[in-house]
Amino acid sequence: MSEAPTFGAFFRELRIRRQKTLRQFCMENGFDPGNVSKLERDLLDAPQSPEVLERYAVALGLERHSAEWQRFLDLAAISAGRIPPDLRAEASLVGRLPLVFRTLRRQPVDGDQLDKLIELLTGD
Repeated sequence: MSEAPTFGAFFRELRIRRQKTLRQFCMENGFDPGNVSKLERDLLDAPQSPEVLERYAVALGLERHSAEWQRFLDLAAISAGRIPPDLRAEASLVGRLPLVFRTLRRQPVDGDQLDKLIELLTGD
């Protein structure tokens, strides 16, 4: 599997892996082909409803709680510019997000902050 960078690209990759055309996939699962086409082309943000995401994930053959299932949900959250809900629930992690953002932007971070971030990420 390649590293699909967006929800839409990952959705399309999963559908194609099942060897289904867009129309076949939609007909078999009761989805609107126009909406799925827009999702796959990233013209429509990923749904945020857990029920809708689960319905898509099941139709795409994802195993519940697998790495691909989690990636699917994470990409949906990212598509809407949101932090995935399970990460948002961890207050210590959310409190360190500004540090992560500064690091990703290559802005200065002091040693103590970096040590705390590494500790949080590695679980040490």
